[in-house]
Amino acid sequence: MTANKNFSITNTTKGRIPVLPFFKMKELALPKNYTLSLVIVGDTRSQRLNEQYRGKNYIPNVLSFPLDKYTGEIVLNLRQARREHAAREESYEYFVALLIVHGMLHLKGMQHGSTMEKREQQLLSKLNITNTFRSR
Repeated sequence: MTANKNFSITNTTKGRIPVLPFFKMKELALPKNYTLSLVIVGDTRSQRLNEQYRGKNYIPNVLSFPLDKYTGEIVLNLRQARREHAAREESYEYFVALLIVHGMLHLKGMQHGSTMEKREQQLLSKLNITNTFRSR
């Protein structure tokens, strides 16, 4: 587990977490006093949470749970991200960063659409996170 006063990462799997500027991502996307927990889970747990809280029966790559105005949790399934990134023609690290930023914007109340996509790209650009995907 990695923790800071307003940010923590908990990996409940045996998988490795990509090296990304997680704290910087949080500081750019969310208010400074926002407390964020990032939890890495596997297929079973992410599917169960998706069904329990969203009524959806599939394995999601990311889920966002706002707890109050300044507290939230992002649940990230790296195994699912690993399965999806190539079909999107995005490098694994880029796709994971995109999912985290996407989750953070949901915590701020943003909905899917062009405004959200534009903001995701702005944030990734500020963080110098680029898509390095190369097809084989």
